[in-house]
Amino acid sequence: MDQDQDQLPFDVFARNCPSRDTLGHVTGRWGALTLGALREDTLRFNELRRRVEGVSEKMLSQTLQALERDGLVHRHAQPVNPPRVDYALTALGREVAEQLLELIGLLESRMPDVLAAREVYDAEQRRP
Repeated sequence: MDQDQDQLPFDVFARNCPSRDTLGHVTGRWGALTLGALREDTLRFNELRRRVEGVSEKMLSQTLQALERDGLVHRHAQPVNPPRVDYALTALGREVAEQLLELIGLLESRMPDVLAAREVYDAEQRRP
């Protein structure tokens, strides 16, 4: 990154702002769930895959690489046989995960309202 970009304010609404990519990594289905799972503990790949139900091996691998590149996840490969790789949140990742878990908690607590709104919407859509 050049010096001029370091001094510019980041604006996620701007088309070419790099924060937009990171926002996508963090708020995408697998990114948010991966960060949330890692907030609980350091996990190995298969432990993480079991915790984040429904994620494919390929998607989890891509998600972890993106989050590692963004500085949110640390990958620690241990030189043992068989190889052992642990994934943990960085300080930044922990801060982001805390915010995400607040949002997740809000959504979970308000799901009755969301489900009621969906019923109303769906009923209105069925009307001729």
